[in-house]
Amino acid sequence: MMSSQSKGVIYFRNLSITIVLGGMVMLLLFSACSGKKQELGAAITERDSMPVMDTRGVTTLISDSGVTRYRILTEEWKVFDRKSPSYWSFEKGVYLEKFDTLFQVEASIKSDTAYFYDKQKLWKLIGNVHIQNLKGEKFDTELLYWDQTKKKVYSDKRVRIEQPDQIIYAWGFESNEQMTKYRFFKTDGIFYIDEEEGAAPSDSLKTDSIG
Repeated sequence: MMSSQSKGVIYFRNLSITIVLGGMVMLLLFSACSGKKQELGAAITERDSMPVMDTRGVTTLISDSGVTRYRILTEEWKVFDRKSPSYWSFEKGVYLEKFDTLFQVEASIKSDTAYFYDKQKLWKLIGNVHIQNLKGEKFDTELLYWDQTKKKVYSDKRVRIEQPDQIIYAWGFESNEQMTKYRFFKTDGIFYIDEEEGAAPSDSLKTDSIG
């Protein structure tokens, strides 16, 4: 017959094993919960850095206030809706046309890279930016901003403007959306189209505004 002391020892051992097993279970559960939280956090972080849309070979029309105003052609269009600020990216180049109310092309724009910040309605075009307006004037620069809210196009980089009879070089400019009224921040000079190659720029420019 087992003594009371022996029963106590067995009970103590059983109690110790129970406590140890309980502790291990709690530890495993805690680790599992922690692991799930870490995985969830990692998933959220990964989702924030991934585009909600990734489309290749795009030709699309975009409306403004119910009226078709733009046509976009691009090899790659990504939308990052979780970024701050959210934006669209066109890192393989973009060609954009802007229509008037009669669906005539007011201006065409192309660049090597472009970003559109949808909340601010702000375009940032980078690298070999080329614009042509309704009058046939051509603008070339390396960086251009187009603020659709303020209806303004501007740059603080060097710009080349080709008109029917002359070519203008300047540093920085701002313009209306149609690129028909614009002014330069600093003018380098004017080359007339019929001048001989290598001729010095004209000194006839007395103002920094054209439009």
